[in-house]
Amino acid sequence: MAKRAASTSRAKTGRKAPARRAPRKIEVVQQRVRGRFDAATSTDDSRHWANADALSANAALAPEVRRTIRNRARYERANNAYFHGICVTKSNDLVGTGPRWLPDTGSVEADRLLARRWFDWSWVVRLAGKLRTATESRVVDGEAFALLFTNPALDPAGPQLDLRLIEADQVATPSYQYEDSVYPDGSIADGLEFDATGNVIAYHVLRSHPGANYQFDALTADRYDAARVIHWFRPTRPGQSRGLSELTPCLRLGANLRRYTEAVIRAAEIAADMAAFVHSNSPAATVDEVDAFTAIEIEKGTLTTLPEGWDVSQLKAEQPTNTHSAFTRTIVGEITRGVNLPYHLGAFDASAYNYSSARLDGQLHASNTRVERDELERVWLDHMLRAWLDEAALIPGYIPEGLRPIAEWNWHWVWDGREHIDPVKEASAVEIGLSTLTTSLTDEYARRGKDATVELQKIAAERQLMASLGLSPAERPAQVVLPPSEPVNASRDDGDLAGVEANEDSYRPTAEMAAEAERGLAWRREFNRGGTDIGVARARDIGNRRPLSLDTVERMASYFARHEIDKQGQGWSEGEEGYPSAGRIAWALWSGDAGRAWANRILDAEEVEA
Repeated sequence: MAKRAASTSRAKTGRKAPARRAPRKIEVVQQRVRGRFDAATSTDDSRHWANADALSANAALAPEVRRTIRNRARYERANNAYFHGICVTKSNDLVGTGPRWLPDTGSVEADRLLARRWFDWSWVVRLAGKLRTATESRVVDGEAFALLFTNPALDPAGPQLDLRLIEADQVATPSYQYEDSVYPDGSIADGLEFDATGNVIAYHVLRSHPGANYQFDALTADRYDAARVIHWFRPTRPGQSRGLSELTPCLRLGANLRRYTEAVIRAAEIAADMAAFVHSNSPAATVDEVDAFTAIEIEKGTLTTLPEGWDVSQLKAEQPTNTHSAFTRTIVGEITRGVNLPYHLGAFDASAYNYSSARLDGQLHASNTRVERDELERVWLDHMLRAWLDEAALIPGYIPEGLRPIAEWNWHWVWDGREHIDPVKEASAVEIGLSTLTTSLTDEYARRGKDATVELQKIAAERQLMASLGLSPAERPAQVVLPPSEPVNASRDDGDLAGVEANEDSYRPTAEMAAEAERGLAWRREFNRGGTDIGVARARDIGNRRPLSLDTVERMASYFARHEIDKQGQGWSEGEEGYPSAGRIAWALWSGDAGRAWANRILDAEEVEA
């Protein structure tokens, strides 16, 4: 056919068909691969990877493997004080007193009513406590299961939805059921049933716990649709279906720590039990014969004699050594890192921290907590909420009428807030953020685990009550006087620093300076101009009369020298148009003329001393 088509083409066009090209010859050259990885070479260190394998995720986490690790993790959690504390800390820190549901249905009154009804239901079913238990199960067992069911003991006027926690041991498929998959092309993996696309469609739950004292139908498993089961775990590999204990990398560390502690105690006990021993450095012929390792009872307060040529000594107690605390801290540090906790939270010991280190570790931990809470909201809370709303929609009048369809509702979850190490600094940062429009009241209240709408309504009600009682709350206290961070040495009162409270490294602003700084802050709030964030921060320090370092005093003097020319601008003096000008407000933030005189007096005194 190809030749015939070519002949026809030449006949019609009169052109000669192009010659067929010869196939390109490819030469395969074998060369030695020179790229190398140290970890892939066979050396004496290969024994460290002797147990490495190429198993799939589910094959590596075979039921017997997970069972062994799960049992050992439970044992270590029950017998190791650090493991016990870590599990409790993680659950309390993540869940706290429980999440609050804040719906957005488009109606404020409906939002408040629904939020209250959800809170009442979650209180009755002990949702927060079950979430804390589930968190500990995920840490120790590697996964947590919950079964949604109808509890007839709950008030029938509202949803009777409840959840029952199930241990990982009970989620299993008896061997005779492995071939009873609903879909011919589906699969089963140790209690989980999948469809052809890999979606979990059902769970198999044994009717009795495999370790129960009394078992009924121990080898019988009930099948529950996936919509009724919550399964929470952290997959670390693609295709992983079941969870592995988060304590797995730490189990041997915990065992080593307990063994080391027991060995130290045993050595100290031996040294303490051996009250004394007798010995002789004389030739055997010159001493009385005494049987070796003979124990002698010594009464309290007894004065006695020894055989000829013998002496008495006591064992020197050498345990615990000076390295005991360092070794313990190192092991505990490895354990806390393995469970993704800062050391001071895992060990409940922040004695070695300074303020910056504690803040940095706290920020990293807060970031990890946000990730885990997001997962908790997706896996647990949203799942339960949808089931709760489905049941609530069937109860006449339980959900207010006239609202948008439930599918169009928005909501978010509010968790317990965290207390700041320095509340004054936090308050200053929040005020700066609000003034610069980099945050909102809604976000700030949410960080504290509160609803902005509810809190603002409380404030409005309180102010209305105070007004009815003839009280007029100020927008901001005129001055907040805090104790100095370091003891002030008022004896340093030489001629050049008269009236200046100072210690070796810092100086406290005067009351006149504090009043001027507060006036600058009030102006800036009122007129929304003047000064920078640095000036605002400086005004807060001066208004609180915090001791200032010599470097800060030098920066103040430098500021006043540079901005002296601002006094020539319009609006500087009272009565002028535009008063107070931006320059006048900034000058006040830095404590004004009183601050300039104070800073210059300090620097002059420092030059004289130098």
